[in-house]
Amino acid sequence: MSRRPIHRGRVVDLGIEEAVLPDGRRIALEVVHHPGGAAAVALEAGRVCLLRQYRHAAGGWLWELPAGKIDRGEDPLETARRELAEEAGVEAARWTPVASFLTTPGFCDEVIHVFRAEGLRRVGTAHERHECIEVHWVDAGEALAWCRDGTIRDAKTLIGLLLALAPPAGRIPPQRGGRRSP
Repeated sequence: MSRRPIHRGRVVDLGIEEAVLPDGRRIALEVVHHPGGAAAVALEAGRVCLLRQYRHAAGGWLWELPAGKIDRGEDPLETARRELAEEAGVEAARWTPVASFLTTPGFCDEVIHVFRAEGLRRVGTAHERHECIEVHWVDAGEALAWCRDGTIRDAKTLIGLLLALAPPAGRIPPQRGGRRSP
């Protein structure tokens, strides 16, 4: 397989790659290489840490989990730890893997790793110059409602919250009034 670099950037590399499909056809594809990222679902007293962050490419403000790009040679858990401290000013004593997934496999190799963070302790934030972030602690039930009503549109945040806050498999969450809906 050959690769012709088009752009090398701070976050991604773009190139044209010659690929051989399973049926033997050769095609040229535009492929974005990304080092991957990690995100933290930080939970404390029934609340989850969400960032309201300005994203130029998305055209405005988004609700997101604390997250960031994996640095060369860095373990995804270390990235999640670093980003939670830098962006939200929080450290966690307990970390649990939630999910790892491809973000846009049609043209990009980026994998996001999501971790649940508990046993929190406040530390100072260290936002990067290019970041515009507000830190919010949102009731977990409200955050899940935001996933359903479209308030949260960021994919890693949707996946992270829905999986980290989901009841264990096979359990039906209690319903108000002691009744179960059909």
